[in-house]
Amino acid sequence: MTKGFGVMIDELQDRERLILERLAREGSLQVSELAQEWDLSEVSIRTILRGLEEKGWLIRTRGGAVPAYHKDILERQQQHIEEKHRIARAAAELIRDGDVVMIEAGTTTALITRYLIGKRDVHIVTNSTLAFSYARMNPALQVTMTGGEFRRPTESLVGPLALETIGQLNVRLAFVGTDGFSLGRGMTTHLIEGAEIVKAMKRHAEQTILVADSSKYGKVGFVSVLPLSAVALIITDSALPEAAVAELQEAAVNLKLV
Repeated sequence: MTKGFGVMIDELQDRERLILERLAREGSLQVSELAQEWDLSEVSIRTILRGLEEKGWLIRTRGGAVPAYHKDILERQQQHIEEKHRIARAAAELIRDGDVVMIEAGTTTALITRYLIGKRDVHIVTNSTLAFSYARMNPALQVTMTGGEFRRPTESLVGPLALETIGQLNVRLAFVGTDGFSLGRGMTTHLIEGAEIVKAMKRHAEQTILVADSSKYGKVGFVSVLPLSAVALIITDSALPEAAVAELQEAAVNLKLV
């Protein structure tokens, strides 16, 4: 995992990662079983679980733990971890002191808030409860939640109330994610209501920035969102194939590889 510039951002240790991976697969775990498998005392396992609970990753139960987030979120958080953190850090560097920005729900977009340590007077508007869980630990950030219907698999707020809030506000930058992107199909997603949030944010931002790891390139979701020409910048990782880079640059798509 990439380190941030304020070291309020704790890196997950190997055992913590293993626990989260197991929770994503199985939905729960028992202290006694884990202690036996790892040849550790139950006290040691409970200490690890307590640390993860304090960070907001899980909820301890009698004799075990369950995830704090939907399994879909946990699974996505475990994918392309280093790339997502590099992308989020690069996105955060674009945010100035005094900025008002929108951050759409997603595992990469939410990480942007973790890299705003040291920024002053930044106001975030978001429909992401995951972004909020990170932002709330930074007292220097002002956060406006959109309201709306809560979707647990995406940790997002959607629907008419969310769209109404976004429609009343104007910001300099909007950071959005995607389930897939390509030159031919543009940005796509699997959820219609998520697509509506992205479109609304784009209408009320001076610039819209797509943050997505390179594994999303070439994938096509159910719903078309925006053409790539509609975003001011795409921040992705350096594993994007050379052919894709050349294709995007030839089409005058502004690209930042990290």
